[in-house]
Amino acid sequence: MNQDPNESIDRLLDLGLRNLWYPIAASWQVADKPVPVTRLGDRLVLWRDHEGVVHVMEDRCPHRGARLSLGRNLGDRIACWYHGVQVDGRGVVVDVPAVDACPLEGRQAVRVYPSIEVKGGIFAYFGDALHPETVELRLPEQMTDPRFDGFLCTARWNVNYRYAIDNVMDPMHGSYLHAVSHSMAQGDKEAKFRIRTTEGGFVFEKVGQHGVNFDWVEFGDTGTHWMRLNLPYRKNAGPGGLFWINGWVTPIDARSCQVYFWRIREVEGWQRDLWRFLYKTKLEGLHWAVLEQDRIILEDMPRDARSRENLYQHDTGLARVRRLMEDRAREQIASLAAAGIDAPRVAAE
Repeated sequence: MNQDPNESIDRLLDLGLRNLWYPIAASWQVADKPVPVTRLGDRLVLWRDHEGVVHVMEDRCPHRGARLSLGRNLGDRIACWYHGVQVDGRGVVVDVPAVDACPLEGRQAVRVYPSIEVKGGIFAYFGDALHPETVELRLPEQMTDPRFDGFLCTARWNVNYRYAIDNVMDPMHGSYLHAVSHSMAQGDKEAKFRIRTTEGGFVFEKVGQHGVNFDWVEFGDTGTHWMRLNLPYRKNAGPGGLFWINGWVTPIDARSCQVYFWRIREVEGWQRDLWRFLYKTKLEGLHWAVLEQDRIILEDMPRDARSRENLYQHDTGLARVRRLMEDRAREQIASLAAAGIDAPRVAAE
C-alpha cells in the first residue's frame, strides 16, 4: 500500500533529518564506563578507549541483541555483559570467549557512527542508507577559533525538537517570556523583522534595533543545523567581547529532545580565567533560569499546536527553517524510494 508522502515527511522530521552531524553528549558525560543514549530514535553506546578517543556505536550486541552499554570497557574494545562478546571501535567482533574460532570473529557486525569532539561536546554523523560517508562539517567560528572560550549547557526537554528550533528562531519571545531576565529586559516590545541571506544560511533580525536584546538569530545549514545569536552584556558580567550563544537541538525520539547551548565570549589570558570564574559563580544560574522558562512554555504546548497556528510577520524566520527542513525530508525520502529502500520508520510513540 502506498504511503501518503506528507505522512512520510512528518515521520522523518519527527525523528530528525539524516545526513547531518548532531551533538549527542557533553564530553564530561563519557568517562570510563560505556554510556547509553538515544538520538534520532537510534539507541547508541558511547565509550572512550585507552587513548581517550570517543567511539559511538549501535547499542546492540551482534550475538543476541543485548545492550552493549551494560558491558565493560576493556580499553580497546567493549565486552557484552551477557556472553562476553567483544567489539572494538570499528564495530568489529574481535573475540567470542565462549567459543573457539567463532565465525562472528573478524566481522564488522555493529554499526559505527563517525564522531568528533568539539569544545566539550561530542558530535556524531547520522547518515541514511545511501549516505554512510560523512558530509563536510563546518561549525561557527566561535566553536573552532581558540580565541573564544565558553561553556556547554545541555538539557533534556520533553517536546519534539522542532518546537525547540522554532523557539530559538523567534527573537520576539525574548521581550516577553524573558522580560525580567538580567540580559533581556531592555528594548522595544514591538518590532519589524527582515531576512538577510548568508553563505551558509540566513539571519532573521529586527529592523532598527541591534545590541539591545535578543535582536537577531542566525540559522546555519553547514553539514549540521545550528543557530547563533549574541546578547549585550553589562560590564559587571566580566571581561571579554560579545556574549555569544551557539545552539543545537538534537532529537531523542518523537516526543523529546536534547538541547545544546554553548555560551561563549572572545577572551584570552588572565581575562579568560576571570571570565570562567565569574560565569560559574555569578551567571550560570541566571542562564539556567532563562532555559527553564523556555522549557516550561514548550513542554506545556499541546502536541498538535502546529496544526492550529496563526502565524504573523515575526514568524517568518521559523517558517523559512520549516520549509528548508521539509524540502530536505522530501529529497531524502525520494532518493530512498528511487533506490528501492523502505520509507523511514514510524515515529516512536
